[in-house]
Amino acid sequence: MYEIELPEIANGEDKSSAFVNCIRNSYRHIRKWAKRTSTNCFRIYDRELYHYPLAIDFYAGRYAVHYFSPTGDDIPDEVVQEVEKALYDIFRATPDAIFWRSRIRRKKYEQYEKQDEKKDFFTVLEYGVRFKVNLVDYLDTGLFLDHRETRQLVAKQAAGKRLLNLFSYTAAFSVQAAYHKAAYIKSVDMSNTYSDWALDNFKLNNLNPHDVVRADVMRFLEHETKKYDIIVIDPPTISRSKKMQGMFDIQEDYVVLLTRTLLLLLPGGKIYFSTNSRKFVFDEQLFSAVEITQKTLPIDFRDPKIHRVWRLERK
Repeated sequence: MYEIELPEIANGEDKSSAFVNCIRNSYRHIRKWAKRTSTNCFRIYDRELYHYPLAIDFYAGRYAVHYFSPTGDDIPDEVVQEVEKALYDIFRATPDAIFWRSRIRRKKYEQYEKQDEKKDFFTVLEYGVRFKVNLVDYLDTGLFLDHRETRQLVAKQAAGKRLLNLFSYTAAFSVQAAYHKAAYIKSVDMSNTYSDWALDNFKLNNLNPHDVVRADVMRFLEHETKKYDIIVIDPPTISRSKKMQGMFDIQEDYVVLLTRTLLLLLPGGKIYFSTNSRKFVFDEQLFSAVEITQKTLPIDFRDPKIHRVWRLERK
């Protein structure tokens, strides 16, 4: 594990606002854990107070502030000012270290677009493993913090095993598995950008990337014949692209998705299937599965519905 530096809490007045106290107490709670685990990316505020519909993530000295707009409007100036003051009072953070993103409810078929072209990448640590992140160019940063413990759960089982990572994004599951000595890994994602990003994450850790495949997952599964001990499936809720045959909808397509992946499991193999969709309904009559969500929730996330995870096994 690496020795990491985390900011001390600046001395301030005792009579702080409830918002400031909430961030300060949350940070104190997680700081010891973060130093012990060589992790310098985590959540320090998670919508605890009704009048502050925000989530604030710490990334190695930078702060990603997610504003959950109740109306779809722009972020109010007074909210920006109050958050900047709070982060300065607690951490002496300056505005250039604070990155804002607005999270609004989108129509079913609306896609998230690339936001900028600044290529402002930097490196963070998760359980001693390096990952490349970007707080400017994309709505998502390149590393889903809520799945930190899911990645650890999978990685600790991966030593000497064959792992398939579907909808692999920047391949964080694959990189953690490689770090824990997986025998073979295949990471499949349709995006050229994220596949290249995945290769960079392997390179950052001097790890063998094995196979990083650019493909539509549903089409890939029609032809894949290799067998695996572990399969990770963390799909988007909705996805559509010119590279795909039609549109992917997790509720409509998960039955076919799981049916095909079960055929790729070796005896004793496991599938870890997850979703962030709050409307998703898993039909327990169709698949023998165990929901393990509680085991995968990180200590820095307050929302118990941030994701759901099921484990399916081949006997």
